[in-house]
Amino acid sequence: MIAIKLAIRNLLGAGLRTWLSVIVLSITFILILLIHGFLEGWNRQAMHDMKEWEIGGGQYWHTEYDPHDPFTLEDSHRDIPSLFMGQANKGNYCPVLISQATIYPQGRMRSIIMKGIDPDQELLELPTSLLKGDFEEIPVIIGTAMARATKLAKGDITTLRWRDVNGTFDAAEIVVAGIFKTNVPTVDASQIWMSIVTMQELVSMNNEGTLIVISPEITNPHPVPGWEFKDTDSLLSAIISTIKTKTIGSSFIYIVFLALGLLAVFDTQVLSIFRRQKEIGTYVALGMTRKQVVGIFTVEGAMHSILAVLLGALWGIPLLAWLSKTGFGMPLSADEFGLAMAERIYPAYGIGLIMITLLLIVITTTIVSYLPSRRISKMNPTEAIRGKIQ
Repeated sequence: MIAIKLAIRNLLGAGLRTWLSVIVLSITFILILLIHGFLEGWNRQAMHDMKEWEIGGGQYWHTEYDPHDPFTLEDSHRDIPSLFMGQANKGNYCPVLISQATIYPQGRMRSIIMKGIDPDQELLELPTSLLKGDFEEIPVIIGTAMARATKLAKGDITTLRWRDVNGTFDAAEIVVAGIFKTNVPTVDASQIWMSIVTMQELVSMNNEGTLIVISPEITNPHPVPGWEFKDTDSLLSAIISTIKTKTIGSSFIYIVFLALGLLAVFDTQVLSIFRRQKEIGTYVALGMTRKQVVGIFTVEGAMHSILAVLLGALWGIPLLAWLSKTGFGMPLSADEFGLAMAERIYPAYGIGLIMITLLLIVITTTIVSYLPSRRISKMNPTEAIRGKIQ
């Protein structure tokens, strides 16, 4: 208690030197929370959007299907098992057929991926009900990124060319029945969606599919011969790895700020010990052990972090609360990175993140405060009282 009382008195007596260090530490504290909160918010939004728009509760893949290798699409299709078919299973399973194709918007040629899906499905957020209208041409839906890239609008007609299972090329007119807006580029970029029945007829793959999306309510998927089940963790591994990489990269930013704050504390402690030699000698002469005196100066330095946390809470809580409601606006080109990223990302702060950050600030400040305080143990009390250090 004596050490704490003396530390508080000395800190307040130091005036501006104390508050400069405290302000820098408080900025570091809030900056760490803000960066981690942004990445955590992005992580939660991305995983939620991908589950809602693309992966559902998991997917069954054809054993040869590889979304990163378009050459596998030619062979990655087979008959959809009866387990995934039928009116009773429409709410639990959603087959998707995938193939390569080419479109010619405004006379330009563009390679795309065409996907067939049940217009009555309700597992995914895709507005597939738009495919059920009466059209002379084949109705398709596309995302906003695809619409921008091809300069297609709702109601536009263009030519689609594809190759069927026998290698025969064919072509037909398609009409854009609707344009949907999504944060998940893997269901938007260079893709068109049509009725799976229509697509099966076009490519001569009757009752065949490439993957089957399952409902999140199915907790124990059964193994199916010829199909490999991918759970949500494996399907989300890319976005999780990307965010982990971003977290590591962003760590260098607040490490610099933390180093500046700790350097200020270190310099303050060194200067304090140099200027207060007589005080230190007096403590020892009055019967304090050198360890007790070192403890006083260590606690005094550590109190910078406590004051920084209090100051950070004073201005940081309103700021972080406001940002969690308003979010960070992302540029329109953010979806070009190929990652699920909303127009606005809302930071998320957990109690674990706050406690870890708080302990990081307190522990590192205490260590930095102790290092220069060790010099006190080497002082001669008589020389210290005279203002000289041996």
